[in-house]
Amino acid sequence: MRKLGIYLAVSVLVTANFSAQTGGITTATPFLIIVPDARAGAMGDMGVATSADAFSLFHNPAKTAFGARQIYAGITYSPWLRNLTDDIFVGSGSYINKYSENAAWGAEFRYFSLGTIDLTDRSGNGNGSINPNEFVASGSYSLRLSETFAMGVSLKYLRSNLAFNGVPGSSIQSINSFAVDVSGYYQSLEENYGDFDGRYRIGFNIANIGPKVSYTPEQDDFIPTNLNLGGGFDFILDDYNTITTTVEFTKLLVPSENRSDKNFIEGMFSSFGDAPGGFSEELRETTYALGAEYLYNNAFALRGGYFHEHEDKGNRQYFTLGGGFKTNALNIDLSYLVNASDVNNPLENSLRFSLSFDLGEIFEYY
Repeated sequence: MRKLGIYLAVSVLVTANFSAQTGGITTATPFLIIVPDARAGAMGDMGVATSADAFSLFHNPAKTAFGARQIYAGITYSPWLRNLTDDIFVGSGSYINKYSENAAWGAEFRYFSLGTIDLTDRSGNGNGSINPNEFVASGSYSLRLSETFAMGVSLKYLRSNLAFNGVPGSSIQSINSFAVDVSGYYQSLEENYGDFDGRYRIGFNIANIGPKVSYTPEQDDFIPTNLNLGGGFDFILDDYNTITTTVEFTKLLVPSENRSDKNFIEGMFSSFGDAPGGFSEELRETTYALGAEYLYNNAFALRGGYFHEHEDKGNRQYFTLGGGFKTNALNIDLSYLVNASDVNNPLENSLRFSLSFDLGEIFEYY
């Protein structure tokens, strides 16, 4: 028989852990909501309202207009299911150019490799191999509409290639589609609060707005459109010490019922009120994350966080921790996940890694 066991196990685990909501709600292309970078990964997988960095395009494109440097560039690497295999990973690369005081553009590429799967015939003889993979490429633009508020938009091309090409009887087909993100970000001016200065941050991102897709003929499904909303506060203690705190909420904008007769726009609006259990179940479909970051001299960081999903909707619950080091231009960030529920997490016992560069002009207002 063909060696399909590993592939099927990977597919089930990915869907179970990253379809944003279980309990009857699943989506196609769940790789779109896998958090790529280690800074966010160390703070409970959040980023919609944290300060701008090289990986803002994933979390909230609007943040890029508030970047402190002209150019940000970054790469990430996250091993996947490391307890089972060593060739599955998520990687990304991003580039942001803040070409004026008030505007920025950026590009990002994310790649999810499900490793190499060897195929055999019914006699056990080798029959080649396949490398299922998925990727998304995006371009974004952000504009500051005032001194404290910016809006951003991203356009994405996505491809999911999980097909068993050349395997008789396989009905799985590749997916080629597009999606759009619409986001906003508010960052207050720094104010004095007695013994310390402070700054508020609020952000939102409606991510992965796009049409339904199909892995098999005549059977389509929604992609993981979701709403991220968060806020935080920076405690600027002195010139060397800053503590940031942030909270983030995420709601999957995919309908719970009657999914086949809705397009993606109808599905987004109906997702706020179609849960069988009413409003209380809608609340259970919302995840939340808490995160904190300590910065010393803008060169060393310690981070921690917590992510919570209701036990009836997936039961993902975990703590995160990590740190970062920064020179004038180079940033190195690491994060680690500690599971807090009975649901296995693909990132358990794995160290996520991000490398980024802050280049060009420094904007003094930040």
